[in-house]
Amino acid sequence: MKPAAFDYVAPRTVHEAVDALAGNGRKTQVLAGGQSLILEMHLQRIRPELVVDINRVAELDRMDVDDSTLRVGALIRHDAFESGQAVPGPLGRLFAAAVANIAHPPIRSRGTMVGSLAWAHPASEWCALALALDADLELHGTGGPREIPARDYFHGPFHTARRPDELITAVRFPLLTGDTGVGFIEHRRTHFCFAQVAVAATLTARDGVIIEARIGLVNCADRPVRARAAERALIGTDLAPPAGRRVPGDHPFARAGRIAAEQDAAPVAEPYADVEYRRQAITVLVGRTLREAARDQRVWVAASEGGH
Repeated sequence: MKPAAFDYVAPRTVHEAVDALAGNGRKTQVLAGGQSLILEMHLQRIRPELVVDINRVAELDRMDVDDSTLRVGALIRHDAFESGQAVPGPLGRLFAAAVANIAHPPIRSRGTMVGSLAWAHPASEWCALALALDADLELHGTGGPREIPARDYFHGPFHTARRPDELITAVRFPLLTGDTGVGFIEHRRTHFCFAQVAVAATLTARDGVIIEARIGLVNCADRPVRARAAERALIGTDLAPPAGRRVPGDHPFARAGRIAAEQDAAPVAEPYADVEYRRQAITVLVGRTLREAARDQRVWVAASEGGH
């Protein structure tokens, strides 16, 4: 199958891109990595009248870090985060763990973080991370620039707060403090499938007690989920990770997993996973990811203290 006929423009500035998106009221699509868009066009499930290719907009191909914030431009590819060294501290480790689960190397070399946020697939790792980490999206449209917190951005599968004449130019993440541990675990049927369930978690502790927890759930509802009820249940509990591979049922991490599955998530049945199976997967993965984050926190805090 071939895509339906469409017009094509390749602007060189954000202003030109916004003008193209706003012009003539035509159905438009933005092309950055194109790893989802091209397939949908090939199958004619999406039939844009105009494709706006932003790959020549040099100002979008930047990633900047200051003392408190990471800003990722719209053309930064997935594989920029693979080493964990492009972003300092725990945030870099979390991104590296998550990006290893995104498709396979050719996709990661072309697809973009911001493109994933624009697409808003419920199984997107970046969408859940943006929500869990309180990211902000920068958009430019005919009405000028604006910012949208990730918590207000996702409206449903492939449906967001972005207006048709707007271009997402960047996403900003607050950096995580050095005493934060991170974890990311994904479960999928085969290596080439979307995640059936994935969990991102961060834990910050003081004197061995959890003072902040963040949990993002992937493909656990019709949009990314922040497991706030599970997070609240962790505050004030002992950071100590359980020994061994299993998380005991009476451990705070296991209890948080059950809360996330029953109160925060809203899974739907899929061909290879009914709702009961998916809730069980959420319970187990949340517990394991929290254990991973607790271990990460202890390792890096000990290394930091040893360095002094």
